[in-house]
Amino acid sequence: MLRHELKPMLALAGPVVLAEIGWVAMGIVDTMIVGRLGPEAIGAVGIGSMLFMAIAIFGMGLLLGLDTLVSQSYGADQMAECHRWLTQGVYLGLLVTVPLSGLAWFGIEHLHLWGFPDAVLRLTRPYLRIITWSLLPLLLYASFRRYLQAMNVVAPLTFALITANVINAVVSWILVFGHLGAPAMGTSGSAVATLVSRIYMAAVLLGAIVYHDARRHPSLFSVSWMPDPARVRRLVALGFPAACQVTLEMAVFSAATALAGRLDAISLAAHQVVLNIASLTFMVPLGVASAGAVRVGQAVGRQDPAGARRSGWTALSLGVLFMASASLTFLAAPFPLLRAFTPNAAVIATGTSLLVVAAVFQPFDGIQGVATGVLRGLGDTRTPMLSNLAGHWFVGLPIGYALCFGRHWGVIGLWVGLAIGLISVGIVLLSVWTRRIGAVTRTAMFTGP
Repeated sequence: MLRHELKPMLALAGPVVLAEIGWVAMGIVDTMIVGRLGPEAIGAVGIGSMLFMAIAIFGMGLLLGLDTLVSQSYGADQMAECHRWLTQGVYLGLLVTVPLSGLAWFGIEHLHLWGFPDAVLRLTRPYLRIITWSLLPLLLYASFRRYLQAMNVVAPLTFALITANVINAVVSWILVFGHLGAPAMGTSGSAVATLVSRIYMAAVLLGAIVYHDARRHPSLFSVSWMPDPARVRRLVALGFPAACQVTLEMAVFSAATALAGRLDAISLAAHQVVLNIASLTFMVPLGVASAGAVRVGQAVGRQDPAGARRSGWTALSLGVLFMASASLTFLAAPFPLLRAFTPNAAVIATGTSLLVVAAVFQPFDGIQGVATGVLRGLGDTRTPMLSNLAGHWFVGLPIGYALCFGRHWGVIGLWVGLAIGLISVGIVLLSVWTRRIGAVTRTAMFTGP
């Protein structure tokens, strides 16, 4: 019964969800702080963050294979394998840092080709130059986090994100406005604060790994730390489709942000504010998805098909239930949500309409997010990649572009297209999970780690 899975799922998902919320809260706090500088500053931070994450998320996605491989090893009680996957995950993160950083620097030099307003572009370039230096600590953090949560060690994740948010907010407040004798750096100060907080997060999780490893046998230091090309290739084989999936999903919103930037500063600011709100609610099913991937993966490792089925459906139920409540909140209280970001009446008016569209796709966003996680627990990262490619890029974005510029719906048209894409992906992935877990339960066969 699902109720037997609810307690362990919530015990794992709760801290992970808080970590995800803490992750996106950094961006929200940055937007709220620089929002006092005007719509151009909101747009610059929004564009800079989205363009950087469109690149960084690929590297983080490559490491999602750790969810499957570490959790299955842990379920099979193969601790040495867990350690080996962590070390190779770190090597993979180091390996991809250089080319991804180069891509980011190349993009900075060609931002003008996107057609952003000059006032926004002047603020975006220096922001991106600073935040690109946070890529390496971000990928190390991702490796450490996947390793810890796959073995049910989740409290350090919450601690790291909560305290990092405090550091980010304080440093941003000081540097953006020039408090306490510091120079007023504007949006660049927000980038410095983000860089500092990401270095801190990686350091905290590294400390947690060393601390918890002292209680485990065999220890992390008893396995070989040498690069293992075969393991790295396996991580890439499993992580590459996952990386493509998260990159495609992030990139479609980056593309929508770029298109919104071609309209006017008000539309771009409203788009960014509502995107921050929708991103915050999505952190809950995203955290549940991570927990679902771990619980399903652990069941695979211990050869428990019924347990994998319970874990997957419990995660899906939790994700949909929360996102349905988020939809009601968007419809019932749009003004307080928007006023938390900006006092601009025009931005609030446009943002109210966008929140209605966001309310429609929230449950489907929850379905596709959690389904991606539970399928990853089974070792299937290819299906979510293909579904996101088709749903977002072949359906959602073209429709959004046509409605925005062809039908002259403006930024609302973009969001209608995004909603159609998310709904289609959610329906497809739910049907795939239903079919896959049904087949697994009938055959009672798994492929181990």
